[in-house]
Amino acid sequence: MLKRIRITLSVILFSLITLYFLDFREFLPDRISFLAEIQLIPALLTLNIVILISLVVLTLLFGRVYCSSICPMGVYQDIVAWFSKKLNRKKKYRYSKAKTLLRWSVLAGTTAAFIFGFTFLLGLLDPYGAYGRIVTHLLRPAYLAGNNLLEIIFTSFNNYTFYKVSIYILSIFSLVTALITLLIIGYMAWRNGRTWCNTICPVGTTLGFLSKFSLFRIRFVDEKCNMCGLCAMKCKASCIDSKNKQIDYSRCVTCFNCIESCNRDAMKYTLVRPGKKKETDAVPAYTYVKEEKQVDKSKRRFLSASLVTGLAAGKLIAQEIISEELLPRREFKRQIPIAPPGTPTFDHLREKCISCHLCVSKCPSHVIKPAFLEYGLGGIMQPKLYFDHGFCNYDCTICGEVCPTGAILPLTKEEKNHTQMGQVQLIIENCIVYYDETSCGACSEHCPTQAVHMVPYKGMLTIPEIRPEICVGCGGCEYVCPAIPYKAIYVEGLRSQNIIEIEHEEVDEIVIDDFGF
Repeated sequence: MLKRIRITLSVILFSLITLYFLDFREFLPDRISFLAEIQLIPALLTLNIVILISLVVLTLLFGRVYCSSICPMGVYQDIVAWFSKKLNRKKKYRYSKAKTLLRWSVLAGTTAAFIFGFTFLLGLLDPYGAYGRIVTHLLRPAYLAGNNLLEIIFTSFNNYTFYKVSIYILSIFSLVTALITLLIIGYMAWRNGRTWCNTICPVGTTLGFLSKFSLFRIRFVDEKCNMCGLCAMKCKASCIDSKNKQIDYSRCVTCFNCIESCNRDAMKYTLVRPGKKKETDAVPAYTYVKEEKQVDKSKRRFLSASLVTGLAAGKLIAQEIISEELLPRREFKRQIPIAPPGTPTFDHLREKCISCHLCVSKCPSHVIKPAFLEYGLGGIMQPKLYFDHGFCNYDCTICGEVCPTGAILPLTKEEKNHTQMGQVQLIIENCIVYYDETSCGACSEHCPTQAVHMVPYKGMLTIPEIRPEICVGCGGCEYVCPAIPYKAIYVEGLRSQNIIEIEHEEVDEIVIDDFGF
């Protein structure tokens, strides 16, 4: 019964949090966002005392229930282990000694890196953030492709329930990182169940320490146990020493597989009564630890170098194609990245963001993408605005509403309208009104604050003029600028976002007494 309850709860929570990342049509209610907020690392970064106390109390009462059912990465490992057992029905787990030194070394290193401002390591190892990247960069494209296939089928029958959406790679580095994470954790789960949880995961190590003192634990019933070892064969955490009738509670994830498998009812999940002699935890042994296969960083460097070389070659070809007879144009290069609205400073983003990419997945305009080195080493994979496929909607506040760590603070529409994420910049020699003497004005039409407006130029022509001080940095002008190959107008980011005052012209109210006819 306990195992069935655990599986049911795990499937429900896992399905909901996965769909929450995939849901681009906003079918799910906003209340589902609590699934991201109850994850341990997001709650820690937001100092959500209620959630933190609840998780600590839950662990001290029932053991690592969080790892078993709430953490999506834990459920992913269980799914992989389940398929492994289905394909190899003779597969058996066996007890292994705790990798205590490795576990605490990883936790200490992650904590130290976070304290010194290198949050990339915390975001990389956080199970919720890692799973979010897997869904955003690997599952979501497949999900959108399925939607587009249904759109084609339904449209052929004049049914327009589905609509086509664009699919493109958000970030090569984030995609590769998500794929490597999926494969490494999946391989470890395929071979030995919850190995990653009990060796690498900093959340698993922390909660494992607390679970040693939990009130409810799985225990041997000595008079019924014949030491057959069946419980150890089913333990995906490899924490049951059936020969000595000992359980390493720091690694037990309370999956209840052992209880279900015992034919003699020799294992019970019961309350540990004070004053009664407790079971002795397995003594950790420090043995030679075979090093896990590390990711070959030279491959990443080669991939990055190839990408940079390809981009540089493309730019050179584009420059050669441009006729020398045309007026010279200048390529713009954004010096400072644009952080999402509601990010007070870059330091705030680096301290709070775990790169779960929920904001990337939920952005309706598809303008939030993972950064590479724009924020520095500590800000790898953290969100930035990019206006190749759209611009930030003037009234949209979704990214701040869904952020579980407080890296992007929630804004009201009024606050969003007065938040300056960046400032408009104009390269006049790239403007088609300047070099081609063709009427345009697209940038001015898309500016919500009139930071870009048109002024007389030649004859009937008008040319853009900018007022960076009232620009909110939405990127509407940059997105619609038709100048090629280089944009004539773009947004330069700000290291700290400002609150601006926008003057609105007062319009006299016209009262019409009669229709006049």
